[in-house]
Amino acid sequence: MSEEVVTSGWDAIEEQMVHIYGAQEPKHYGTLISYALGGNDPLDGISVYKAEQPFPHWHFVTYGFSELYEKESENTDYSGFGFELTFRLIREEHEEEPPTWALNLLQNMARYVFSSGNVLVPGDYLDANGPICLESNTKLTALVFMEDAELPAIKTPNGRVEFVQMIGMTEDELEAIKTWNTLKMLEACQEMLPGYITNLSRDSMLQVPAIAEAVQGGIERDGSNTGFLFVDQLLWEPATNRLLSNTPAVLTLGAKQAATVAKLIRGRLLKGKELTLSSEHLRVILAPGEETRYECGENEVRLTLHTADATELSQMMQPQEGTLKLSAFNGLTIQVVKTYIKDQDGVIVSTIG
Repeated sequence: MSEEVVTSGWDAIEEQMVHIYGAQEPKHYGTLISYALGGNDPLDGISVYKAEQPFPHWHFVTYGFSELYEKESENTDYSGFGFELTFRLIREEHEEEPPTWALNLLQNMARYVFSSGNVLVPGDYLDANGPICLESNTKLTALVFMEDAELPAIKTPNGRVEFVQMIGMTEDELEAIKTWNTLKMLEACQEMLPGYITNLSRDSMLQVPAIAEAVQGGIERDGSNTGFLFVDQLLWEPATNRLLSNTPAVLTLGAKQAATVAKLIRGRLLKGKELTLSSEHLRVILAPGEETRYECGENEVRLTLHTADATELSQMMQPQEGTLKLSAFNGLTIQVVKTYIKDQDGVIVSTIG
């Protein structure tokens, strides 16, 4: 006689969805081979509902970031990663099935979380480095995350589960988010983006003068909420002192990140706050201070910048290959190198710098 499978975590999520959609039977897309047994899809399933307000859209909810069955993790406060993703996508009048690309996108997000261990929380953002819907002409190339307004956090027998909504954003909107604040940016766009429903055909919200003005005012007033930025092109070569020649220390970063870092220097250091740049093997901490200097340790460099030098660096740093030398730093140069954007097959599709 087989044991009855405990599905208390799964049941708790389904119960929340019943509160919104009543007896509506969702379209459910399960996984044939579980991830634990070598399958390719980490999520056990994705349910998709037909929502009508504020206008017709698909409402996706995942099953698998939290513990759906028996409790396995030692953390009694949270179930699994402590969240499930939702995604709201505009639904065309003729559509009877949700688009497959959205299901694949959610599974890709799960692969990222399961492989990295990074938990997604409201306020987070990710650069997709290309259209969120592959082989489309959409201008949405990034994702941001906020609490799903219709789905408050729940307590399950396995711990707390939050519902984090994923939203498609344009490149310039992502840049504004980095240099200001995710949730404040979304609040500024609320009237033009009701329900934060993703629409692949929309243009940037920053083309609306009132939103652009609100964002610029917010950046100038608040500075940036981004204290940590992952930078894949980040290298440090220490200075060398030889008998016949001395070479300065060299900090290298990619052209794609250079413009963002310049804005973050203005939004962080000039507001009295630190900024940490991090790659797989290096951390660079940029900090405001009375004296411009640098200190280096194992896999970490700390650059302290006087206000005038921070301003100079932010003005010099552009998304263009080149060597930057601060007037106050005789022993340090900053090298900006080309960034090559690649598709999923590793083919270079564009070059920055």
